[in-house]
Amino acid sequence: MQLTHSEIPLEFLSSLPEGMKFIHRHGKGYMVVEEILCPNGHSLIAESVRIHDEPSIKLHLSVALESGLIFIDAFWGSHAKLYDFIPKIANETVYATATCPVCDVSLNLPYDCHELGCGSHEGIRLHLPGGQGTISVCARHGCPGHRLEVRGAPSRLIETVSAINFFGEGGDEFAAF
Repeated sequence: MQLTHSEIPLEFLSSLPEGMKFIHRHGKGYMVVEEILCPNGHSLIAESVRIHDEPSIKLHLSVALESGLIFIDAFWGSHAKLYDFIPKIANETVYATATCPVCDVSLNLPYDCHELGCGSHEGIRLHLPGGQGTISVCARHGCPGHRLEVRGAPSRLIETVSAINFFGEGGDEFAAF
């Protein structure tokens, strides 16, 4: 999957939270998750599985009747992922259940998705280090909804950054999970 570019507000970059970094690729800037944790403090970063040359985010995931590991692109707004199982999904609405691959704590929680037409009330929450914020993603398979919450950041910046979704060449219709 080829990366496409979305501008990240300079005001947000000046106070980038711990666990996020800003990198340049092909002359353009991207925000990347470099550290993310389960609620018990275990790292969810998989150094051994890289997507777009960066470590991925590793979760244990159950979708429909299948389960296994999923490795998610750490580039903010990307939806590239690798499964070690094949989710068998018909045309019905399916929700993913995620747990920490280290301690098996549930990552699911109530979450009102902001994506137009989604209607999901279930999400998956990951924690930035130092208690500075969280990343929540919609648990509805195929929904690209995600939200970054950073303590002390103005809501207009959070809205702008949370709205970044990109689908590069080879993008898939099953956005989040």
